Amino acid sequence: MGFPDRLKLPFAFDPARLRADLTALTAGADWIAHFVTQNYEGDWSVIPLRSQAGASHPVMMIYSDPGATAFEDTPFLAPCPYFREVIAAFPFQATSARLMKLAPGSVIKTHHDEDLDAGSLLVRFHVPVVTNPDVDFRLNGRRVVMEAGSAWYLKLTDPHSVANHGTEDRVHLVIDGYVNDWVRGLFDRNPPLPLRERVASQSEVG
Repeated sequence: MGFPDRLKLPFAFDPARLRADLTALTAGADWIAHFVTQNYEGDWSVIPLRSQAGASHPVMMIYSDPGATAFEDTPFLAPCPYFREVIAAFPFQATSARLMKLAPGSVIKTHHDEDLDAGSLLVRFHVPVVTNPDVDFRLNGRRVVMEAGSAWYLKLTDPHSVANHGTEDRVHLVIDGYVNDWVRGLFDRNPPLPLRERVASQSEVG
């Protein structure tokens, strides 16, 4: 079965409640600079909400150990009831959840991630918490416009990049987990469009 490189999921989360949890969390938690420094310019930073079990330092909480088999919520998730609700809405085993912030004027360079693909073992979903119209997310060279409160599958084994040309932080809740029947079923109910319709749809999105 072939999978498209992007899919908007049938979820609609409350942007105001997402932002309220973000405000509550960042009042007492510091952002951690992303450790893959060669992949970005500017400020790309993380707060880990779920990680491999036993990670005691925040930096280790944002590192994905491919050999990990046990996972747990981090203390950062405690003051965030709506983030917990959002993560629980995805019926799969979540291995990690992070808030990822891209500050104004910052760029994530074109790169690809290993094994984050619905056709592989792990999959990643994005839920925009705070965004703006001048965020330019590109996947396979084509723009993906994601509004606050939406949820998206993105095939991140393919080349992708992000540039925040706006004046406000762009913050996404990023949830990773194991591919299961529910994940595969998302594509059964939303088969890829025929090529002609897919091109027309993409031109409308911009």
